[in-house]
Amino acid sequence: MAYPIVIHPNTILTTPARPIDSITDELLIFLDQMRETMIAHDGVGLAAPQVGKNISIALVELDEETGLFEMIDPEIIFRSGTCVDVEGCLSVPGVYGTVERSKEVTVRYFDREGVQYEVTASGYLARCFQHEIDHLEGILFLDKIIERIPQEDLEKYMEEHQND
Repeated sequence: MAYPIVIHPNTILTTPARPIDSITDELLIFLDQMRETMIAHDGVGLAAPQVGKNISIALVELDEETGLFEMIDPEIIFRSGTCVDVEGCLSVPGVYGTVERSKEVTVRYFDREGVQYEVTASGYLARCFQHEIDHLEGILFLDKIIERIPQEDLEKYMEEHQND
């Protein structure tokens, strides 16, 4: 079952998420439904507040090669470098803009089995991790936009900046 996406402005999107106390059967079902929701809405990431749950869970799945990251209580424990690129958000439809993020991050999180992981990512994967973890902290990409890019100009902008 896919959930509807919570659309900005909504206070759940700007409220820090609560940590997870324990991994329950209900939580595992919720993780599965979040993935269905992310796929149904053609997203590469989704945080629990975006589907109306104020809990610290985020998913990221760029493609089959990187696989699915189901992150419970994720936190960024290392950052390196900076880069600026275009972002959008399922909770802010039709709005795009440039955002400065760290080039590389290390994220510590628990998976659905309760196993703790540390993953170091760079490039687009690092950007997605930061975007979703921001959601869990009540921060939207709107709070970090440097330059808004009208939707009709997005493709042209991406072509012009593909080598940046």
